[in-house]
Amino acid sequence: MPATLNISALTQRTGVPSDTIRKWEQRYGVLHPERTPGGQRRYSERDVARVQWLKERLHEGYRIGEAAALLGDSETVARTAQELRDGIVAATAASDAAALRQLVDQSLTLTSLNESFLEVLEPTLASIGERWACGDVNVAQEHLASSTVRAALQALLSDRRADIRGTAVLACAPGERHEIGLLMLAVLLRSDGWQVAYLGADTPYADAVRLAGDLAAHVLCFSAASHESAATLKEELTQAPPRDSLLVCVGGRGTETSDLREVVDRLHAHAA
Repeated sequence: MPATLNISALTQRTGVPSDTIRKWEQRYGVLHPERTPGGQRRYSERDVARVQWLKERLHEGYRIGEAAALLGDSETVARTAQELRDGIVAATAASDAAALRQLVDQSLTLTSLNESFLEVLEPTLASIGERWACGDVNVAQEHLASSTVRAALQALLSDRRADIRGTAVLACAPGERHEIGLLMLAVLLRSDGWQVAYLGADTPYADAVRLAGDLAAHVLCFSAASHESAATLKEELTQAPPRDSLLVCVGGRGTETSDLREVVDRLHAHAA
């Protein structure tokens, strides 16, 4: 986009004083204006969006250094859930790892966890998966997006919080390797005061149950994205149900059309 605005015009558009804009530009590198032959700065519409974005973060209580670090140097200046989704998809298609990290961090920082998961990250990863199926992104790009989200979620999961609810053990069903949905649940439980033991992908059923017993856990959650892993989990739950006092929860696409949930309902009814 052409850089046509001088600093006075940028101030008028954003309401941020020119001295402040120069300070942000020099100290934090958030703007990169072009120069006329006479040495005057010329700003673009992208610069307008970046200044407005920073101004909004300051009104929310961020320090300028924090806001500048969160904004980064991405071409995308996302201000809505839709813009975050579009930006993450575009960064994936461009193999832009830095922009991916910035946009995922913005989603997790500037919105509630529920909004971030349900309105940005989950639908975006689904969209990227569809684009992979159509050949619009390759396997490496899809893995880059997934690993970026996974790393951000694992960082959130490592935050220490007060344990006021009890202990929950979370595991993917045997053979199941898709874990991002389970990670989102782990982060939500952790933020709600649960102590979370996160076991991750392809966890043997007996080992998960044994650990839940060792930890005196209140809840054991299994995720099954495929019908095959759901069927395996159903068989093991039926053959070796856990102790009555342990609440067993299952979720994931693989359980939507299976009778696995009925097995769990029967276990809960028996425990009651």
